[in-house]
Amino acid sequence: MKKYIKPEKIKRRNTFITHAIVALILGAIIGTLKRSVTLSISWFIGILAGLSIYHATKIKLDYYTKIKKMENAFPDFLQLMGSNLRSGMPADQALLMSARKEFDPLDKEIAKLGKELMTGRSIEIAMLDFAERTHSQKIKRTISLIISGLKSGGNMAVLLEETAARTRERYFIQNRAASNVLMYVIFIFAALTIGAPGLFGLSTVLVQVLTDILSTIPATPSSANMPFTMSSIELPVSFIIYFSMTFIIAIDILGAFILGLVTKGKEREGAKYILPLIVISMIVFFVIRYVLLGYFGDFFSIK
Repeated sequence: MKKYIKPEKIKRRNTFITHAIVALILGAIIGTLKRSVTLSISWFIGILAGLSIYHATKIKLDYYTKIKKMENAFPDFLQLMGSNLRSGMPADQALLMSARKEFDPLDKEIAKLGKELMTGRSIEIAMLDFAERTHSQKIKRTISLIISGLKSGGNMAVLLEETAARTRERYFIQNRAASNVLMYVIFIFAALTIGAPGLFGLSTVLVQVLTDILSTIPATPSSANMPFTMSSIELPVSFIIYFSMTFIIAIDILGAFILGLVTKGKEREGAKYILPLIVISMIVFFVIRYVLLGYFGDFFSIK
């Protein structure tokens, strides 16, 4: 008997194979150009790890985006179901009529909830299972409040409409609070994409200028009695550049999580800003280096 494999596992396996092939090709190209097997293997491992992390992050972001869409559509669903109940529909039919396509992806869960009620399942248990399937804490808390109201003998239509109104009000307050921190977001974004890359770019150019200047100064005789001596800088400029790039990437990653915490109240929401921040920072870093090297090169004939 052939073993059944879930489509998700097949998709993950195919994605990993694709990433491995891409990493192998790029690693082989780099190794061929540099004529180094060790460098080729290092690049293969690094590219494969980077692609795997990117894919895992993208899956997580899609998961949280789906939850966010359901949370945004939930008040409209409650309002529509309350209106359907007021018009005289039974609860199961009111639910099925509320499964609109514009509520996607919540509409599929609503339709499933309506079918469960049609089979005679208890409305409290069915709604709790519905809340669990959404994986949203906000929806779970709202459903718990609705069930508590039903147990207390409240009218379901009124409960749903009032809950929808309060949920919309809470979302409005959250959006208003997010707009109040806009200046902090702009400041953090400017510091990450302009301030840090600009300072690191300037420091690398200064090191390169000092290195070239000191290389032209003749060595001071040991017998000379001088308050200080001039010697060449042994630190390679390439090390300073790689050091700066590493710190810029680290700062961007931490700054992205701070942006997520400030704007959405959760650090994980900032994961989507990591790649754009790194790209912009690297562009600014190298542009500033190019401009400053062109400016100082006219004076000091930098190599």
